[in-house]
Amino acid sequence: MSDDQGPRRVDSHHHFWDPAIRDYPWMSDALKRPRGPQELRPLLAANCIDATVLVQTVSDIRETREFLQIAGEVDFVAGVVGWVDLTDLQTAQVLRELRASEYGNRLVGIRHQVHDEDDPDWLLRDAVQVNLKALAAQGFVYDLLVRPRELPAAITTARDFSHLKFVIDHIAKPPIATGEIEEWSAMIHEFAGLEHVACKLSGMVTEANHESWTTEDLKPYVSTVYEIFGPDRLMFGSDWPVCTLAASYDEVVNALGEILADLGVVDEASEAAIFGNTAIHWYGLSV
Repeated sequence: MSDDQGPRRVDSHHHFWDPAIRDYPWMSDALKRPRGPQELRPLLAANCIDATVLVQTVSDIRETREFLQIAGEVDFVAGVVGWVDLTDLQTAQVLRELRASEYGNRLVGIRHQVHDEDDPDWLLRDAVQVNLKALAAQGFVYDLLVRPRELPAAITTARDFSHLKFVIDHIAKPPIATGEIEEWSAMIHEFAGLEHVACKLSGMVTEANHESWTTEDLKPYVSTVYEIFGPDRLMFGSDWPVCTLAASYDEVVNALGEILADLGVVDEASEAAIFGNTAIHWYGLSV
């Protein structure tokens, strides 16, 4: 990145999918149409976003391989957070094979939809813990997709794996629609001193009331994580196209900018971190 380019802006969290080729068990009917790079590109341009991180949507390694191919062919996709089976003791070898594959250098992290597991302590299973060690050894980031129910296990895991970089997706999905904050806030504060844990300012509009949310609804939650993580451990993510259940891409970007301004986060360095530099550093992106 040359100085004359200025700060690079990164969307650290979005998805592509095609319901014609696979099932998405979590997906509502409102989202069931193909979404891909051609649709996202003009949205990025309109919001001066230079690069993105493409994130897994299903527990299917074929999707991970497809996403790596996309990252190799689409100029704005700088990294992929994929899926591997963290309960399989052969996963360390699978990770090596993925990294060695064409465009395997674009695989920057791994994620599992932990909040969809029946067991709130899924992260603490022996096989999962073994594979988290493999992620750390091979230099991957682990994205934590949890709700408050799974936060105790996530906190324990983060404390036990100080050599593994974590990113909390969607600020751990607090119940924004009801305005409840105390239980979530108490648990998310446990990450304050864990410098190897970052957090995505993403997925908030869909945890709020889809029809009537305002920036005032989101602000207490953004304020909390800003206090805990600071700009160098926070990163913007659109969660497009899931966000379209409640807001357009532009509205998500503008809402976060407005909230940060209201909170007094107006210096260029902090804005550059949240809207790009944190993701670049955390995921090791070349943009």
